[in-house]
Amino acid sequence: MRTVLCFLVLKCMVLFPAAAQTPQSVIRSFDEVFPSLSPAARAEAFSQEGYFRTFSGRPSPGNIGQDLAAFQGALGSGIADAVIAMRPVVIVESIMVIPGEGGRYSLLDVYNALSQTRNLQGRLYHSHRRNAYIPLFEEVTRLDGGRRNVPIADPPRASRIPRSETIYMRLRDANFGNTFYRAQMVLEGRGLRFTMTNNRNITYFMVPVIREGRFIAQMYFEPIAEGILIYSLAGVDVSNFVAGMIHMPSAISKRLEVILEWVTDGITSR
Repeated sequence: MRTVLCFLVLKCMVLFPAAAQTPQSVIRSFDEVFPSLSPAARAEAFSQEGYFRTFSGRPSPGNIGQDLAAFQGALGSGIADAVIAMRPVVIVESIMVIPGEGGRYSLLDVYNALSQTRNLQGRLYHSHRRNAYIPLFEEVTRLDGGRRNVPIADPPRASRIPRSETIYMRLRDANFGNTFYRAQMVLEGRGLRFTMTNNRNITYFMVPVIREGRFIAQMYFEPIAEGILIYSLAGVDVSNFVAGMIHMPSAISKRLEVILEWVTDGITSR
């Protein structure tokens, strides 16, 4: 009986080869994911800096841009849902590609880059106030839980990707002092989603400016024909008073840029 069953399975695979290959196994091209992206935006996505766009004024699904509205289905990650549900005052959208044809980089490379949290430490950004490049995160510490401050080491390079994983970090921010984040990595659709949110209030001179869970950065990674696609969406919800005191578009953009630089360097330097 077992021999007959195996024969039937093999016969079906020969007669119907498409059934033995899931859609997720087919590597797409950039233009298949973003078929109507403007030539200028496409060129930016393939540049070293990437494509960035900012939406202000508590965006809603109807006014956050044609790219996001048109391509959520293609990404298949539901990446916008958690950001829009927060009714943020600012959303920053980014598309970029790490060049690497022929499967040079994989999702395992992405996972291992994201696992090395301490490589975030010391990365520079341009401070307009100081007119100098300074570290955005002066110190980065991986923690063993959301409410415990016990430091733990980053893990060694992995040989497989878990279905999901949660990471806790303390980042000493150049502007806000000690900040605490929860990051979740989840295999989803054709790629990997990385969600980073503050799991404690972010303060400025002891005054809470971003309440717990009111900053979120979602990043979706997918191997494509041209390399690794990174689609990012970051949002923040603050009071009108805070938005008037701190230029939130710049604050969110610079943090997303540094995070993208961290993971990009981690992938390409494996």
